[in-house]
Amino acid sequence: MILAADVAGYSRLMERDEEGTHARLQLVLRDVVRPAVGIHKGRIVKTAGDGLLAEFASAIEAVRCAVDFQQAIADRNEGVADDLRPAFRAGINLGDILTDYEDVFGDCVNIAARLEAMAEPGSVLISHTVHEHVDQGRVAKMSDKPTARTGTLPCAAR
Repeated sequence: MILAADVAGYSRLMERDEEGTHARLQLVLRDVVRPAVGIHKGRIVKTAGDGLLAEFASAIEAVRCAVDFQQAIADRNEGVADDLRPAFRAGINLGDILTDYEDVFGDCVNIAARLEAMAEPGSVLISHTVHEHVDQGRVAKMSDKPTARTGTLPCAAR
């Protein structure tokens, strides 16, 4: 199970306030995202700039993690000017992964990254495979979206 996340509009935020954006992002990662990943029994595989990949053994825990950190970030952003708010977007996919030392690769990772790129700021998109493994009523409010094609790798964005 792979969760890919990044900050929407990161370049724009950096152009507006480089030092402040970097500081806010580091605080959000330290105070919100990393603890949420740990609480939900995940592992951050890597971070790069404004993005990260995390691995989970459970679809439910991955979705709960993303929903929890999105809500916590939205709460933190109250009172922050719209043009300075770091808003994450996330994509989650389930599938086989290849590992090389501490990194992960493969279609599962690629689809998670593509879902993340398609997600609206503050939202989480999950693949059809993840959707099949998640009990909707216990995890999060789901909204149906049409099936999306991510390059040559089809997935349902829900």
